[in-house]
Amino acid sequence: MTGKAAKQHPTGRRERRRAETRENIFRTAMRLFMERGFAETTIEDITRAADTGKGTFFNYFRSKEHVLAAFGELQKNKVSDFVETALASGRPMEELLRELGLVLAEEPGKTPEMFRSMMLANVGKPEVRVHLARNILQGRRKLAELMAYGQRRGEIREDLSPEHLARGFQRAFFGTMLMWCIGPTTQLTKCFAETFAVLWPGVRATTAQRKQRG
Repeated sequence: MTGKAAKQHPTGRRERRRAETRENIFRTAMRLFMERGFAETTIEDITRAADTGKGTFFNYFRSKEHVLAAFGELQKNKVSDFVETALASGRPMEELLRELGLVLAEEPGKTPEMFRSMMLANVGKPEVRVHLARNILQGRRKLAELMAYGQRRGEIREDLSPEHLARGFQRAFFGTMLMWCIGPTTQLTKCFAETFAVLWPGVRATTAQRKQRG
């Protein structure tokens, strides 16, 4: 279920209905945040557009900020799904890591206002920040699996741990998003492509390291 606000596998009719309702509220809220701005969008706006009641909204989200926290869950699921596919693909690591960054940039790259709203929500609400930190950690663990896979193939440097490399990738990605949302002059995907051109030489195995393995 790639791209869902929460990765669920409902088996019964009731569970499927709940998953669909949550997804509808999440997607409606995200659309309104992008169109109107986070601060200008009320919970009433969201429930009206989603054709649901306030009580239903609060069954799934404690606040507007928690809708943005669910966005972090969506991004984490993208990483997980991507890595699962990548491990069986046999594709070059340079290609995979570049593509992963572009996939993660799709949603936040739609509007810089959206990403600024997310940052404000995460800074302002400690309980939301806890969700974000957890999603980042889980995403880093999956990314570390991909880095370890690249090390086994001799494409990624082995003098740093997979966790260290995964953290560096996340820092480069988040730093790129932050600078882009402060002063956007081009698309986020292009910004990340420029970042990756600098990041990759520091991640890949050197010619000497590859010869040593061979």
